[in-house]
Amino acid sequence: MFKSFLCVVMAGFFGMAPSASASFSQRYVSQAPFSSALQALPQPTIANVVDRAHELLGKPYKSGGTSLEQGFDCSGLLVYLFKTEANIVIPRTTAAMHRSTAATIKADALQPGDAVFFKANGSSQIGHVGLYVGEGKFIHSPRQGKNIRIDSLANTYWKKNYTTAKRFHAVR
Repeated sequence: MFKSFLCVVMAGFFGMAPSASASFSQRYVSQAPFSSALQALPQPTIANVVDRAHELLGKPYKSGGTSLEQGFDCSGLLVYLFKTEANIVIPRTTAAMHRSTAATIKADALQPGDAVFFKANGSSQIGHVGLYVGEGKFIHSPRQGKNIRIDSLANTYWKKNYTTAKRFHAVR
């Protein structure tokens, strides 16, 4: 009788063992490894750049400014946005951005996140840059005494002085 009891217990134990080990292995295998957890972290995107630009509306213009503490000039605003929100380093000045090897974009192919360039008032040289945000609008830091704002590319002044656009990011 003891032998039959022992056989039943052993059979039950070995019968349970595979399911116990299966549930154990499923529990621990289903845990995401670190690489999967890292992939789940939000990746910097151009949408972050555009969203942050909207958050900065109303911040003051500051010649040479590149930070929240100082304020921003037009190119400093884009340098700040691309670096902090998308980890993309772009040239510091408007002229250097315009001369860069970044893809040149036609006006009818603009996408949010593109840098839009303008001639300086009455000049033939590039003197201003803004961030295209879609629907024919761009965010920029205009000049001393003004704050970061949204303007339309259809505005007479901006339409007359628009020259080109550059894309400093990959399109996904």
